[in-house]
Amino acid sequence: MKDILSKIKDGFAGEKFSVGVDIGASQIKVVKLKSGKDKIELVSFEIEPSRMDLGEVLKKVLDSHSGREVNISVSGQQSVVRYVHFPRMSSAELKQALKFEAQKLIPFSLAEVNLDGFILKDDLPDNKMLVLIAAVKKDLVNERLKLLEALGYKANFIDIDSIALVNAFNFNNPFDKEEDHKAIALLNIGSSMANLNIVDAGIPRLSRDMHIAGNAFTQKIADMFSLDFAEAEKLKINPDPERLNKVKAAVESALANLAGEIRTSFDYYESQGASSVTKIYLSGGSAKFSGLKEMLEHFLNIDVQGWDPFHKIALPDEAGLDKLKSLQEKFPIAVGLALRVS
Repeated sequence: MKDILSKIKDGFAGEKFSVGVDIGASQIKVVKLKSGKDKIELVSFEIEPSRMDLGEVLKKVLDSHSGREVNISVSGQQSVVRYVHFPRMSSAELKQALKFEAQKLIPFSLAEVNLDGFILKDDLPDNKMLVLIAAVKKDLVNERLKLLEALGYKANFIDIDSIALVNAFNFNNPFDKEEDHKAIALLNIGSSMANLNIVDAGIPRLSRDMHIAGNAFTQKIADMFSLDFAEAEKLKINPDPERLNKVKAAVESALANLAGEIRTSFDYYESQGASSVTKIYLSGGSAKFSGLKEMLEHFLNIDVQGWDPFHKIALPDEAGLDKLKSLQEKFPIAVGLALRVS
């Protein structure tokens, strides 16, 4: 993990290709980008259901893209992101200080993790700076590296889902210093996990992984209608009008719990003297659930809207774009990873 928070620049020296691979609990998403002098273009994309044989699925999606280096990410209980105030110092000094300070801030032994830090803001009052600290269990990193190596690939960057999400959003929605700004939240709801990030003036300030996500909604629907999980998933994404209200009622308790976790995060952030969060930008496969936006707005009393992770990426004029547009909410992490160039 190096240069955790990518600074996407306006110009590149020559063309570069990069592949972002989001290995989710239910699907693998792949995005390949070409970075040129004046623009970033989509070369290809792929999405496949995860199966028991993860290597087989991963090989299928990767072999359709040229190149042997890919960018991957991790999330969950084996990874930690913290935002900490440090005395102002250089990047080199930070790397020395990190190993002494991190042990106070992460719930793992330093011997167990790969550790990295990045200076987000170096002009805070009282000669302070804001630092992002990330730690990932070595066992998880090694597991992913061995999986790629067995398929003939290697990792160029290893990121954290939350940071890849922020990178994708910031690239497509660059912060304008001339405009009034408010803190916003990025909520990416996958099948087994939801990633929440609070971003202020383009800078992430809080990141959380929450284990209330799409599968919890689906299970509630399965229980109410006595369906198997696959049938309940279809009903969740595309409910018929006759059952829509019952579907919403089925997921209400799980969604209320998720909203409670989000509100707790907002309250903690705002208790630090920060500005209030004024909007949630929603993504992830479970964002397709009919009524999710309105229900979150009801629970949290805050504006919720979707966003396009390909908004500022040049798209080829091909028939496959209809499929991409119908699935775009599933790709922000893969896009954020692909935006990382050496």
